[in-house]
Amino acid sequence: MTLPAFVLGATVATLFGAAFHLWRGGNLGRLLLYMGLAWGGFWAGHWLAAQMNWGLFRVGPLFLGIATLISLGTLFAGHWLLVVQPKV
Repeated sequence: MTLPAFVLGATVATLFGAAFHLWRGGNLGRLLLYMGLAWGGFWAGHWLAAQMNWGLFRVGPLFLGIATLISLGTLFAGHWLLVVQPKV
């Protein structure tokens, strides 16, 4: 992985986390939660796509398509599991 690919991936993951926080709202803790979920999902998706050689949308050495899908999936799943409270 090259440094420009890492910077692009980190920027995209950060934008996903920030946009999700802007959409769902919350305090600084939730912003950090969403950033962590976005980063973790993005790099896990990149690693998975690299291991399986899935090239949905590849930008140089970065598997951007699968990483994006996994990142968004972890954001929604993490929000649902960690933030949403059941109504009793």
